[in-house]
Amino acid sequence: MLKQYFPIFQWLPGYKKTNLSSDITAGITVGIMLIPQGMAYAMIAGLPPVFGLYAALIPQIIYAIMGTSRQLAVGPVAMDSLLVASGLGALAISGIDEYISMAIFLAFFMGVIQLLLGLFRMGFLVNFLSKPVISGFTSAAAVIIGLSQLKHLLGTDIEQSSQVHILLLNALKTISQTNFYALGIGIVTIAIIKGIKTIHKSIPAALVVVILGIAGVYLSGVYELGVKIVGTVPEGLPGFKVPSINTSRITELIPIAITLALIAFMEAISVAKAVEEKHSDYEVDANQELIALGSSNIIGSLFQSYPTTGGFSRTAVNDQAGAKTGISPLVSALVVGLTLLFLTPLFYYLPNAVLAAIIMVAVFGLIDFKYPLQLLKNRKDEFLILIITFIITLTVGITVGILLGVLISLLVLLYRTSIPHIAELGRIKGTTYFKNIKRFPEDTEVQDNILILRFDAQLYFGNKDYFKNELYKKIETKNDKLDTVILDAGPINFIDSSAVYVIKQIVQDLKKKNIKFLFASAIGPTRDILFNSSLMSSIGSKNLFVDVQSAYENCKNSVSNTDVQKKIVLQAIK
Repeated sequence: MLKQYFPIFQWLPGYKKTNLSSDITAGITVGIMLIPQGMAYAMIAGLPPVFGLYAALIPQIIYAIMGTSRQLAVGPVAMDSLLVASGLGALAISGIDEYISMAIFLAFFMGVIQLLLGLFRMGFLVNFLSKPVISGFTSAAAVIIGLSQLKHLLGTDIEQSSQVHILLLNALKTISQTNFYALGIGIVTIAIIKGIKTIHKSIPAALVVVILGIAGVYLSGVYELGVKIVGTVPEGLPGFKVPSINTSRITELIPIAITLALIAFMEAISVAKAVEEKHSDYEVDANQELIALGSSNIIGSLFQSYPTTGGFSRTAVNDQAGAKTGISPLVSALVVGLTLLFLTPLFYYLPNAVLAAIIMVAVFGLIDFKYPLQLLKNRKDEFLILIITFIITLTVGITVGILLGVLISLLVLLYRTSIPHIAELGRIKGTTYFKNIKRFPEDTEVQDNILILRFDAQLYFGNKDYFKNELYKKIETKNDKLDTVILDAGPINFIDSSAVYVIKQIVQDLKKKNIKFLFASAIGPTRDILFNSSLMSSIGSKNLFVDVQSAYENCKNSVSNTDVQKKIVLQAIK
């Protein structure tokens, strides 16, 4: 039990000393990367930069102890930071102190939700976030995050909004107030980052531009010309404090916390699974990941951390730098801790425009163009879901975008299951194969007295009438010679009570017309339903066959089931 909830006890006793140098190198690399990133992401969330460092400290340590991925880098990320800003920005908050309290409590709240989901084995919920929804949402969020940094890049006071059209209008209103020194710093920073990445991706470009930005602003004195700088960053480690807010505000945070909990888990599990494929020495457990991420956010919030999760870019860097175990995030946390203790005064002259440029380069790389084009070419229905999610997220809001995207995906799924594929089968000449007569019109044999139908979905209240109507349409196309209907039930893995009632009606209607109804290829769970719902008494055990060929031979040559076949078709768990 201890090892299940604290996986560190699985790998630490057998830790290989040969991995230590790789873990330390990776940990230092990610730690250095986290310092400017954390401060930049805190700005996205609307928090003072130091809270990005707080969020990069304790959550990493907790995840190293409880997480199942040995390369996942946990800390502040752009997406969650934007969700915090958009969620809290929609509430009536009196000042920065209350805003900070709400952000920290939000980490605690979402952590509790993730922990409960993990304990109740609810990791499968992330499956409802389909790839088109994720792609549309991520691309739209990247655009909003990038544009939200215009205020720092232009050096103006642009009123923030999670709706892109309002944000752009607000930016246009203040365009005449642009500080060209800040704009120049931002453009040069973007160019340097891009240039460094073309030289070698392993070079910590963010750290390089931070150092250059601090030195340049300090030596040139442009901060006296209106270029906004980070200013005083509090020294020392975050203190222990139980997050608290007015209880009347908790209900306002419920939709934000649920959205954050699921999105954060989706981000973490997707990147953790991607990295896991490169390593054969461990397996990622989705439910334990929920527990680990939830615990990281809960305990992190006690030390002034706002919502965190596994980051895409840092995890990739951690893996590429050679991280083998959870020692790497512990080293990263140590780097952040030492920075908080001794190095925060160095960030005083760091221009906001540099942090804005770091964010813009990072998030615009998240905009996916290839996947939408693939969907447009091959799956127009899923392309439509992606575009709708993208547009709603951009124009209505972050939370509404993801929720409506999921809702639309579920509606499309329900629509598809309500009118599933149904095929009339014929025997391929000279074989025992039965295939769709529309696909093999010249190769199939069709008997006037036999109708063979395959229904490619579960039978439930949403498609029972469709099944009945399609069956009767097929029957009407046959002449008066029809005496047998064979249902290939192989693809049917479930039949609910509504569908059971409809099948009973169909059997009774066919009996009145002297037409036999044969059930073929039913799998175990379906046979269980046949027996437990008393449907078998309507169909008759003699009309149940192991496969379509057996049912077909029964019609053609009156061949009965063998003893083995009887044993199989009558096997059910009651």
